[in-house]
Amino acid sequence: MGAGVPKQYAPLAGRPLIEHAVHRLCAHLRIEQVFVVLAPSDSQFSRCDWRGCEAKLSALYCGGETRAASVFNGLLAANDALDANDWVLVHDAARPCLSATDIDRLITEIGDSEVGGLLAVPVADTLKRANAAQEAVQTQGRDRLWRAQTPQMFRYRVLIEALRRADIAAVTDESSAVEQTGAKPRLVQGSAENFKITYPEDLALAELILARASHSAGK
Repeated sequence: MGAGVPKQYAPLAGRPLIEHAVHRLCAHLRIEQVFVVLAPSDSQFSRCDWRGCEAKLSALYCGGETRAASVFNGLLAANDALDANDWVLVHDAARPCLSATDIDRLITEIGDSEVGGLLAVPVADTLKRANAAQEAVQTQGRDRLWRAQTPQMFRYRVLIEALRRADIAAVTDESSAVEQTGAKPRLVQGSAENFKITYPEDLALAELILARASHSAGK
């Protein structure tokens, strides 16, 4: 990102990126608690504006070297607050444009599943496989391919046990850990607006989406 600060604290529409993601989760009526997993050395989270989130929000300074390690550590740290069958939604701090509609759709469509599922969108672009010289050598079929998003929603016992047993090198998201157990997480149609901030130009697009959402809410 080249922002000079960790990506989650990059400025977006006048506030750190992470504030947008966390406030959206805290504001949702069907979400009871929000745990934010942070690096043990994090000193910026406490300086953010968490007004309105106090009743739900807890910071866990137990982040690991990888996403999988951070999620696993967070689940362990939150163990006393969770029951085995409680639903856990894991969300990227770098996805600030998650809508309440998407959260509702995920929760509703997963329903009483014993496994869980995730927001995702079907792949629309043509996919190319490249060689080491960045030359296209093959066009990949895109039928039945989806781009995974977050939140990813699993029962506490399912997710923590999947991460405990997983080949961590092959875990790129929570669903991939659950898939290693032989389970089949459900794909729930998400929105292209729920994208992950990856490049500097993504911030400008996210700002437009947030401004439009704010304008619509104010009508």
